Amino acid sequence: MPLPKLITVEEFFGPPTRSRALLSPDGTKVAYLAPWRERLNVFVRDVDSDWSTPGDDHGARRITSDTRRNVDTFFWSADGRYLLFQQDTDGDENWHLHRADPERPDEPTADLTPFEGVRLLGTQLPPDRPGTAFVQLNRRRPELADLYELDLATGGLTLVAENPGDVLIWLRTVDRLLVFTMEENGDHVLSEWADGDPTPIARFTDLLLGVSPIAPTPDGSGLWIGSARGSDRTRLARLDLATGEETGVDSHPVFDLDTPRPEADPRFPSSLILHPGTGELLGARYLGERQDVHALDPHFAEVLPRLAELSDGDLGHVSCDAGAQRWVVDFTHDRDPGVTWFYDHATGQARRLFRPYPHLDPADLAPVTPVTVTARDGLRLPCHLTLPVGVEPSGLPTVLLVHGGPWYRDSWCYDPEVQLLANRGYAVLQVNFRGSTGYGGAFTRAAIGEFAGRMHDDLIDAVDWAIAQGYSDPARVAIYGCSYGGYAALVGAAFTPDRFAAAASYTGMSDLADLVRSVIPAARRSVRNSYGRYIGDADDPRQEADMLSRSPVSRVDDITAPVLLIHGANDVRVARRHSDRIADALRSRGAEVEYLLNETEGHWFVNPDSNIELYGTLERFLARHLGGRSSTTV
Repeated sequence: MPLPKLITVEEFFGPPTRSRALLSPDGTKVAYLAPWRERLNVFVRDVDSDWSTPGDDHGARRITSDTRRNVDTFFWSADGRYLLFQQDTDGDENWHLHRADPERPDEPTADLTPFEGVRLLGTQLPPDRPGTAFVQLNRRRPELADLYELDLATGGLTLVAENPGDVLIWLRTVDRLLVFTMEENGDHVLSEWADGDPTPIARFTDLLLGVSPIAPTPDGSGLWIGSARGSDRTRLARLDLATGEETGVDSHPVFDLDTPRPEADPRFPSSLILHPGTGELLGARYLGERQDVHALDPHFAEVLPRLAELSDGDLGHVSCDAGAQRWVVDFTHDRDPGVTWFYDHATGQARRLFRPYPHLDPADLAPVTPVTVTARDGLRLPCHLTLPVGVEPSGLPTVLLVHGGPWYRDSWCYDPEVQLLANRGYAVLQVNFRGSTGYGGAFTRAAIGEFAGRMHDDLIDAVDWAIAQGYSDPARVAIYGCSYGGYAALVGAAFTPDRFAAAASYTGMSDLADLVRSVIPAARRSVRNSYGRYIGDADDPRQEADMLSRSPVSRVDDITAPVLLIHGANDVRVARRHSDRIADALRSRGAEVEYLLNETEGHWFVNPDSNIELYGTLERFLARHLGGRSSTTV
């Protein structure tokens, strides 16, 4: 039986016909993304209009007109008067908050934070003050975020509080202002802020990425937080702001409360399901082999089973009207790019609104199978194996696809990278190596000091498992990943050169000390418990030497496999010089290296044409060195 039809890179990575739908607070309109002049922009249409024709948006109003960069993150104001969206410039991550008026689609959008070089670091829309937003901006000093109140209609900014130097997060409740600070020892402290005088409420120790999630209760008396206090697992707790005491609200016997994902990955919604108008807690998400949603509100407990009947996929983004009767939800599935539904709980009516990629047939796509691999030291590693459809699953060319972060994890979902590779005939192996999040604190902390050490051993052990099971041809294994995954690919090529036939690094770091030293000012304090603890202190000569020994740039002469480097010129997380140095070193000795540098992108490529170029380059590179199919000339 042959492989299914060859699906082009454009079919996988071109713009969706529609995506990311959000219901307005009054339940009458839907905002969503659709292509206009080769970029995703925000459209608004009546929820009761005819959605049956894919890509037919003639009944909709386009309210943004960006021709430079896709719009990605957008949301309704609390009263539904405006749509707000975030945008940066060519991937520089200096996010600005923009306003669009759905009732005046011909009016230009307004940049509400029009300050050059300034980054929006947080936005809070208080239900009790629907015409305003509280925004955190590093306008005064690049390393500090001050808190401002923003009038959404006029754009007027009022300084609420100045950052004294240690505030990571500002959070407003209905009757008080809270701050999260970080002390020199890495502890996070929650305090009430009154006239510049913080009063401590609670202290949190041994946190990798800070307290997450955080949401104020509607009455302002507490916070819903993710907490691992006294436990290896992160559970949902209510923190009393008067006493600082935590009360358990919900938990899972095996998995953590779902953890944050990189902001460039919009497939994954928040771990807390909150009522958009009141902020009331409706549900919580946990992610194991599949997602597990716990209903924490009696009304949502009635709605959730009805939503689950709409699709056998995992529940994605959820929005509802003020009465929580009308819902717009989407679902993700391993073999389907997704589907978006409208559901009216009062009438029981349900209508499919759209599929983002209706031209992709799930029958042509490959199932993603959770598997478990035991590492050489006995640690059990949750993994995912995707085998190409239509061929004998034996002796296959294989791509080890390494996730970024590394404080992140792979999960069962639709991933166009995975499906592209499987469609080309490759087995795809994804490994939640030690350091990945979601499997408890001990699993994550097992990565401390293990960059290019046991973290890499986990990847090699997973490849050995796939070979022993007969799935993979040991002579045709490539390693590829983005960010940390790109670093892992370079480590694979440099530290274990006999194991990989090719390596592809997408915005991967090559020098750990350089990475730590070059953290942007706005993030330096917040990475103390991640970079500082897991990688090291670049200002300590002994630790710097150790970091160099775990950096691919120190072992570049050991690389024998062909290397593909991919980077965005405007990357502020991993500067392009990380790829430049590897490319220069390989070229100087005549080694085989290909370098794709995109001048209009940053750490993650956003625009469709950029991704089409990226994955076209990747498929040709892999076809040359592993022998898989390619939709473009090799």
